[in-house]
Amino acid sequence: MSGTAPSAARRRIDQQELDAICARHDRLWQAKPGGARAVFAWLDLSGLSLAGRNLADADFAAACLIETDLTGARLDNATFFGADMQDVILVDASMRRADLRGACLRGANLTGADLFEADLREGTIAAADSKLGFRVVEARARNDTQASGACLVGANLERSKLTGIVAVAADFSDAIMKDCKLVRANLKQASFRGADMAGADLSGADLSGADLSDAVLVGAKMAMWRTDGANMTRVLTDDRYVGNPVDRMPAAEMLSEHARWCEMEGAAGQPSVFDGVDLRALRSITGYNLTALSAKGAVFYGLNMEGVQLQGAHLEDADLRSVNLKGADLRGARLARARLNGADLREAQLGPLMIAQDRLLPADLTGACLKGADLSGADLKRANLTGADLTRATLRGACLRQADLTGTITTAARGLKIDAAA
Repeated sequence: MSGTAPSAARRRIDQQELDAICARHDRLWQAKPGGARAVFAWLDLSGLSLAGRNLADADFAAACLIETDLTGARLDNATFFGADMQDVILVDASMRRADLRGACLRGANLTGADLFEADLREGTIAAADSKLGFRVVEARARNDTQASGACLVGANLERSKLTGIVAVAADFSDAIMKDCKLVRANLKQASFRGADMAGADLSGADLSGADLSDAVLVGAKMAMWRTDGANMTRVLTDDRYVGNPVDRMPAAEMLSEHARWCEMEGAAGQPSVFDGVDLRALRSITGYNLTALSAKGAVFYGLNMEGVQLQGAHLEDADLRSVNLKGADLRGARLARARLNGADLREAQLGPLMIAQDRLLPADLTGACLKGADLSGADLKRANLTGADLTRATLRGACLRQADLTGTITTAARGLKIDAAA
């Protein structure tokens, strides 16, 4: 990006004028008289605040949004074509299907932003020029941010279009990037630690020196990509097993025998041990009774486990990212250090398991990672969540009575309500 191009003539507005435009946009959305769509095209909004505003469908084409605060703003279907958004604050903003083609996001903070199906492809905007007829408008050169990458930690980029994007040294840690288009993208030195890139198209992308540790690349297209010097530690791919592949074991028979052992209270069948096994090939284990199953360090990524019974199961260090555990019975389960990023745990039972008339075994989630997990309506009564990470998790309607939350990380957790009553 050139730093010598002349800056475009953008009209500067103040906070008062900005608020008036937003008020008219609100009236439009509420179908009240005097409403009008917010149009900020070619305006300078740098340093102003739009935090929490509803600006869905607004027009920010070629606007200057340097250091503008858009925290928590609703910007679905908004147009940011060619906008200068250096150091903009978009924390937890909703930008579903937004048009960001050609926008400059150098140093931007998009932590937790929702960019589902957003368009971040290359784009160029031009302005009239008396000598040249027109000239390409480029983002303002700013020495203090030229080497800074955008921060998209935990952002939702599912099915977004990033073909040809330049995101050198950007931080995509823990981002959801399923089915993302990253064809020919320049992602040198970028961080994708723990990012879910299942089904992403990385054909021809340059990830030289990038950090892909713990990333998910299941079903990803990687033809002609470059990963010179990249950190590929514990990357999950289709042909790269983590532990023993389950398809080399009589898994169906083992699960059936375990279910029989549970139903017959140990009189028939036998318990199964899947410690360190990659179970992804099973795809679905719904409806199974797997009480007291031992699957320490096993990989369950993406499995459909809806309604499964796992009372008292040993799942320490297991990879349960993106699994469907809706309505599952995990009472008394041992989930210490388990990875449950993006897991569906709605209505899941994670309360205590009664093992004797006067003895309860609480669920152990010590040090577990539940970033972005959906725990709506889950029962976490008495659960041990010491040191657990609930960053951006959804906890609406969840029961946390008498849960141990010592050292629990709850940054940007949604619907968190703690009731200490017995």
